[in-house]
Amino acid sequence: MAKHTGGRTEVIVIGGGYAGVLAANRLTRRDDVAVTLVNPRPAFVERLRLHQLVAGSDDAVVDYKDVLSERVELVVDTATGIDREARTVSLAGGGTVGYDHLIYAVGSRSGAPQVPGADRFAYPIATLEEAERLRRAVAAAPATAALTVVGGGATGIETAAELAEAGRNVTLVCGGQLGPYLHPNGRRFVAKRLAALGVTVLEGPGTRAASVTADAVRLADGREVRGHLTIWAAGFGVPDLAARSGLSTDEAGRLLTDETLTSIDDDRIVAAGDAASPSGLAYRMGCQAAVQLGPHAADAVLRRIEGERPEAISIAFAGLCVSLGRGAGIFQFARKDDTAIRFYVGGRPGARLKEFVVSHTIKQLSNEAHKPGARVLKAKDDARQQRVQAACASRPAHVS
Repeated sequence: MAKHTGGRTEVIVIGGGYAGVLAANRLTRRDDVAVTLVNPRPAFVERLRLHQLVAGSDDAVVDYKDVLSERVELVVDTATGIDREARTVSLAGGGTVGYDHLIYAVGSRSGAPQVPGADRFAYPIATLEEAERLRRAVAAAPATAALTVVGGGATGIETAAELAEAGRNVTLVCGGQLGPYLHPNGRRFVAKRLAALGVTVLEGPGTRAASVTADAVRLADGREVRGHLTIWAAGFGVPDLAARSGLSTDEAGRLLTDETLTSIDDDRIVAAGDAASPSGLAYRMGCQAAVQLGPHAADAVLRRIEGERPEAISIAFAGLCVSLGRGAGIFQFARKDDTAIRFYVGGRPGARLKEFVVSHTIKQLSNEAHKPGARVLKAKDDARQQRVQAACASRPAHVS
């Protein structure tokens, strides 16, 4: 049974991104649950718009009063440790916050680059602070300066297209294939659009960044791409809070859970979003998974409060939408298991669809704040259990 304080169950949500906000809002379905959201920033960050912030077309922030239930207490601070014995969360600003249940939704950040010089000379873009720093650097660069974007995934493509549409001279270093998620049909469309914007795209096995200096990126094949500044969009990592707190994690540092999103170490801790690794078979990092995992995590906690076992997660994907500047975009359709298929919507309709998705996501947060439980989880990937069983059978026993 949960410990009650003054007749109420205390639930802490660590992380105020898409998953964390949806989880916190949904928890307010019960009047006897007190919800605290711990987040290092006083405003919600639209990570889907960070590339727009860099180019100056959006500030990528939303006031929490517009997306967070007034019943949720917002603590603007950084969680530095989780004490499972005492059931407390330590804060960087000093002191602790107690909990009966905890939702671990710390999200993701720029991955630590293993390329010499990247940490010193490249500008990452995964967080608000990084994007703001990059925006200042881009604004200070001469209009004709060459900009190099490293990373051929969605973030790299969106950043390169946004800057090129703004008139910048951009080279996109893919480090392999352009848009590896995309179906070949969608990939050809993206390549054509980038070419029309004047982006120089370097792809293939020899385009892996081998080192970064103040004015160049040296590739694995020996070529050197010279530029005024280098933008690093080559992968994401997660905060190490779970590992530092003695919780089991996967190789990437995500919290290891069972299929109900419950920590394999502690049934009072549930994970959601980019930092969750159910059965060690984590979903692709991104908003599409987060907005499904957040509500499920909240439901898992609510069921435990009611003395019931949480249900297993089963979410499904629809595809991937990528901005290609303000004038075009692509929605790449996919199977429920997140495998791209040959159909896509591109051009201006693709841009409108991307904008609808981004705007509608904020509306989802707001709807859940005003009517907790409004988000109905319908999408199912019926084949996930087969993949989980196959993955568990093929891997060695986990060692914490």
